[in-house]
Amino acid sequence: MSSLNLDDFTDLIERPDGGVRRDAEARRERQIVPPGALGRLDELGEWLAAARGTVPVRPVERPRVVLFAGDHGVAELGVSARPAGGAEHLVRAVLEGTSPVAVLARRLEVPVRVVDMALDCDPDAFPKDVVRHRVRRGSGRIDVEDALTPEEAEAALRAGVAVADEEADSGTDLVVLGDVSVGGTTVAAVLVAALCGTDASVVTGRGGEAIDDLAWMRKCAAIRDALRRARPVLGDQLQLLATVGGADLAAMTGFLLQCAVRKLPVVLDGVVAAACALVAQRVAFRAPDWWLAGHDSGEPGQAKALDRMALEPLLEQGVRVGEGVGALLALPLVLSAAALAAELPERPAAEKEPEQEQDV
Repeated sequence: MSSLNLDDFTDLIERPDGGVRRDAEARRERQIVPPGALGRLDELGEWLAAARGTVPVRPVERPRVVLFAGDHGVAELGVSARPAGGAEHLVRAVLEGTSPVAVLARRLEVPVRVVDMALDCDPDAFPKDVVRHRVRRGSGRIDVEDALTPEEAEAALRAGVAVADEEADSGTDLVVLGDVSVGGTTVAAVLVAALCGTDASVVTGRGGEAIDDLAWMRKCAAIRDALRRARPVLGDQLQLLATVGGADLAAMTGFLLQCAVRKLPVVLDGVVAAACALVAQRVAFRAPDWWLAGHDSGEPGQAKALDRMALEPLLEQGVRVGEGVGALLALPLVLSAAALAAELPERPAAEKEPEQEQDV
């Protein structure tokens, strides 16, 4: 395409197979463990069967963590406990295997991919496979300026689409989606507030590394100011991402949309992933049928977004660290649901009762 038409996603995205889901529900009725005894694992197994198009459900064999990385200019206002431009150090910890997500992924034997979209550092700081999709160095300060130019927003969204295609083509069969950013929760809160029609105070949380009351007030003020800039462009999702989003969030939005096109299930992490999902839902209303909410991070913006999309978190562990950690913790639950749905035996067929003799 020479120009990006987001409406195309509406036509390309189909819902998971409803017939397969009904077959999965019928099979569950026949299994030796009574329906309902496994709680949400029943629902998860049936959802996964529909998403993967088979009964019994095929096991998830090649999950992958995908993290989009970027720095946000709004962090200059002191809205984060981390220094502005500090996402470089977070990415380095992931790549060196010392971050929480790296530790968990290593234990679960799940590969991690980091995609630099707008880190505020020299691109030579990281391997080419990390930086090759980068759009710019840092995103703009959204309370007073656009995060991206329209061309950058389109390039970032296209990059997310390309990453989704790369994952689907390589055999990835489930994605754990997260972000590595500084200032990202502020940007996400703006998107959620704009799309849900709420005030800044309703969506302003404390972030991954909790901020104090003064920083929270600065964050709330930044979100309020950015909301004034967001509301006039609510009808154009690409312009919204350019105005108050960022390269990493635009890429995540494109990634989510293309995963739905490619029928690739995604487990969402925290408020940043939820905000991008909310934007993607505005683009294509069937897209959320391909996503799971991994956990409740405690961020009010995430709760608002998930409620709007009717997605219920799988876990509530109070994990705020971001970087896909909470969603990765939910992965064993998804794998367990698939195993139980596929491997629990069915009850023996009931013997037919002898036919009653008919009166002559």
